[in-house]
Amino acid sequence: MIVRILSEGQFELSDSLREQLNALDNRLVDVIAADDERAFESTFREMVGLVLARGRRLEDIYLGPSDVVLPAPDSTLAEVKDMFVGEGLIPG
Repeated sequence: MIVRILSEGQFELSDSLREQLNALDNRLVDVIAADDERAFESTFREMVGLVLARGRRLEDIYLGPSDVVLPAPDSTLAEVKDMFVGEGLIPG
């Protein structure tokens, strides 16, 4: 799976981590619905950290599509509120 983190680039993430990333995505939907800034910061940091730590950064010249696009790591709850609704960023 290819994950783009805005302002960071694209990362190839093992499909075996999709479930873990999706669980964080689902948690973020709930946290944002509750308007819980502290929980958002912690969960979003964990989500971005998973991609940065376990993903393989792709060259900047890679122009393929991304399966998932995450907001920039310094994004606030208010900035991403409309992105994490319904199923969140990851279908399923």
